[in-house]
Amino acid sequence: MYGIVDCDNCYVSCERVFRPDLKDKPVVVLSNNDGCVVARSNEAKKMGIKAGTPYFQLAQQFPNDKIAVFSSNYELYGELTGRVMEIIKLEAPAYFRYSIDECFVYFNSQFIIHNSRLGEADYSELKLWGENLHKRIKKSVGMPVSIGLGPTKTLAKLASHFAKKYPGYRHCCMIDTEEKRVKALKLYPIEDVWGIGRRYAAKLQALGVQNAYDFAQHHGDWVKATFNNIVIYRTWQELNGTDAVPNEEMAKKKSICTSRSFPGMISDLDTLKTHVSNYAARCAEKLRAQNTVASIIGVFVNTNFFREDLPQYWNFQEKRLIVPTSSTIDIVKAANEVLEKVFIQGYQYKKAGVIVMGIGPKSPVQMDLFDYNAEQFEKMKRLDKVIDHINKVNGSETVVLGSQQYTQKDGKGKVAIEREQSGACSNSAEHKQARPKVKAEVFANAIKHDFRSKNPTTRWSDIILLK
Repeated sequence: MYGIVDCDNCYVSCERVFRPDLKDKPVVVLSNNDGCVVARSNEAKKMGIKAGTPYFQLAQQFPNDKIAVFSSNYELYGELTGRVMEIIKLEAPAYFRYSIDECFVYFNSQFIIHNSRLGEADYSELKLWGENLHKRIKKSVGMPVSIGLGPTKTLAKLASHFAKKYPGYRHCCMIDTEEKRVKALKLYPIEDVWGIGRRYAAKLQALGVQNAYDFAQHHGDWVKATFNNIVIYRTWQELNGTDAVPNEEMAKKKSICTSRSFPGMISDLDTLKTHVSNYAARCAEKLRAQNTVASIIGVFVNTNFFREDLPQYWNFQEKRLIVPTSSTIDIVKAANEVLEKVFIQGYQYKKAGVIVMGIGPKSPVQMDLFDYNAEQFEKMKRLDKVIDHINKVNGSETVVLGSQQYTQKDGKGKVAIEREQSGACSNSAEHKQARPKVKAEVFANAIKHDFRSKNPTTRWSDIILLK
């Protein structure tokens, strides 16, 4: 049996942990740069607020409604969901995190028998396990979760949908019989099935497939011949009760992309490099988090395609590394080298991104026969480890590379700041006192976030004071 633990309205629930006054009130969380709605509370959904609604349209569409609005705060969301995962780790025999708010768990026969009052395999006890897990997470972290249980991961995903939708399940739904499987498939629209994208859903609907049951009733040979896609075929197998999605394929990503739209438009290479450096640094952090390395670094840039009055440009190039790495310094350096190739002066850029590919395990790694310095390699590994630890303890971006820092509006910032007075190398106390303070902006402050909440779980300065 598989289970999936899914945080309900994750971003909204994270904000409500420290804002209990927002319970039962409409709440939305915006995308980067406060662009559009990416998360909604159940109350906001009932009002008719759609995902993707531009923020500026909320006041126009709902002029008489009071809606709590938050900017995305991924540092807070990552910390709180991490605490949820720690509880799951203690309660489940095996688990693997699928996304920021979802975690799969696996129950072997020994676990089921051990937790059964009958001394034999009794799946009904798993339902009680799920209900108790919800209670513990809610009490310990303050986050509501829904739990789905089933013989395959896809059926567990279906079950979690019903656990969210129907309160009678008490936050945990289990598909453990053929009767329940058939009933669940008939109630589940084909476009919502995990593994079926919009393009394939439209094709299936054109072929008369309206729900998961219609799809599962087709023969496997028909699925192979019609789609010639291993993911679609595995989904068909899973809906029919066959465990077909390998755990290792889900546990580690095959490629990692970090991209953002800019608050305004950028035309100079230096500012663009700073953004790309931050994207590359985040890709490196994600690689280390899953104990992998990458051998290909790609960078793309594009202009604002909605501005038809401006010249348009898009480009993507990549660089293959001789030695796969997860080092922030190496990946940032490679990304900036690629950026210089795709950048063309004279365009107004609106978005950029970094993609790391060719991902594999961090050990063993084939080194460069002619240019390998074992001491330097180990030094870089220790440096990344220390920086990751400092940023985890003191908050993200406590320590960053100089290339990740943005120049402040007054021109100060970055690493190479011209001193206001001559003799910058002077050691006199008077001259040191006369030097301007160097404080560059970090990535978190370079994105528009007018409604950003504090980080009481990761930053000492944001800890809530009790009266």
